[in-house]
Amino acid sequence: MVSQLKSTALKTLCSNFEDFFKALGRVKQIHSDVKILLRTNQQTAGLEIMEQMALLQETSYEQLYRWAQNECRALTQESCDIAPVLTQALEALQDRPVLYKYTLDEFGTARRCAVVRGFIDALTRGGPGGTPRPIEMHSHDPMRYVGDMLAWLHQATASEKEHLEAILKQVTMQGVEENMQEVVGHITEGVCRPLKVRIEQVIVAEPGAVLLYKLSNLLKFYHHTISGIVGTSAATLLTTIEEMHILSKKMFFNSLGLHASKLMDKIELPPPDLGPTSSLNQTLSLLREVLASHDSSVVPLDARQADFAQVLSCILDPLLQLCTVSASNLGTVDMATYMVNSLYMMKTTLALFEFTDKRLEMLEFQIEAHLDTLINDQASYVLTKSGLSYIYSCVQQHKPEQGPLANIPSMDSSSLKAAMVQFDRYLSSPDSLVMAQLNFLLSATLKEQIFKKSTELVCRAYTEIYTAVMNPVNQYKEPGAILHRSSQQVHSLLS
Repeated sequence: MVSQLKSTALKTLCSNFEDFFKALGRVKQIHSDVKILLRTNQQTAGLEIMEQMALLQETSYEQLYRWAQNECRALTQESCDIAPVLTQALEALQDRPVLYKYTLDEFGTARRCAVVRGFIDALTRGGPGGTPRPIEMHSHDPMRYVGDMLAWLHQATASEKEHLEAILKQVTMQGVEENMQEVVGHITEGVCRPLKVRIEQVIVAEPGAVLLYKLSNLLKFYHHTISGIVGTSAATLLTTIEEMHILSKKMFFNSLGLHASKLMDKIELPPPDLGPTSSLNQTLSLLREVLASHDSSVVPLDARQADFAQVLSCILDPLLQLCTVSASNLGTVDMATYMVNSLYMMKTTLALFEFTDKRLEMLEFQIEAHLDTLINDQASYVLTKSGLSYIYSCVQQHKPEQGPLANIPSMDSSSLKAAMVQFDRYLSSPDSLVMAQLNFLLSATLKEQIFKKSTELVCRAYTEIYTAVMNPVNQYKEPGAILHRSSQQVHSLLS
């Protein structure tokens, strides 16, 4: 019976796989059942049968391995059809881990050759009949070129994972998933060098900050996507993509640094209308493009936030310095107007994007500081033009020991009446007294804010003058005839 099983197992491998696997199963069963004989007085017979079954098993496994090895070696075409019998062979070989591993290695080597050849063909020859066109036809377009290569590799990696899942679907031993990840890693390793060389060429050609940033995010996206197929183990393909991501990001920040240093090399003076300089507008346009190109779909929140913070530091800090230096020779009001316009442009740019709250707060604080200057100067301008500046100054500086205000030069009743005629003209048309610089402000809201708060200061100044004139201590006769409007009336007229 033993010799009959041995003969059946060896003969049926090439002629009838179903019979072979049945015979192999029968041999395993006999080998297992014979253990019962060892517990009886038939130990000698049991040992003899067990030895013969073991020999028969090893011969069968060796034959099966040789056949599976040859089958795997033939799987070098781009399209790979896994025969069901090969799946059965791997299921059987899992009882012999060494042979199982050798078979998987053979499969991996064959598929590696197929993937490398397929990748090179996709790059240089394109698809069947030239459709799709060769990827290298798009080498002039960095995003499409790199994107097409990575998309091809993503598809190839997914296909190879499917092939492995098909060949190992009946394997039940532990570590199957790890086996698959390892083999897919080995299969895709062959394309790493041609991929790296081409992406490096694109990056070192310095296609500009925006493109470098887009490439960096594209590489990050495919790293995330392909790691979902091969796992996060140290697959060489993932390592290569990560290296290219780091390189593109480094070149991107180098490009931003170079842009910033060029800005500072040649400081552009503020234009006559005190608006933002062309270099500021160009840099903010660059910032908008960079931030808008950030693909946030797969990048973790904290990494995205760190990216934005670094980008803003590289662009905004030099811009703020540039504005401060270029405005250094302007007068106080001109400088405040120019700085408000420049900061306002930065603020409106950042307001479109996430993770900019801290920077927006800082810009708001700086705008407020310059607005205070403009508010105070606009109030001073109104008081001077309306004839109240000198009077208000005297009222503020007056001390009781100096005697009544009416006795101070140019503070007599007739002088005050003359000043009030001028002030009345202002009250009838408040919009007529506006500093020229305020008309250069880009933001109508900020202009309105300056106008409103400066008017409040003018009302406050009039109230102090009115209180002083109405005070009997200052010895004005018929004060109501001098200042015929109360502070409330002035406030109503100006509000």
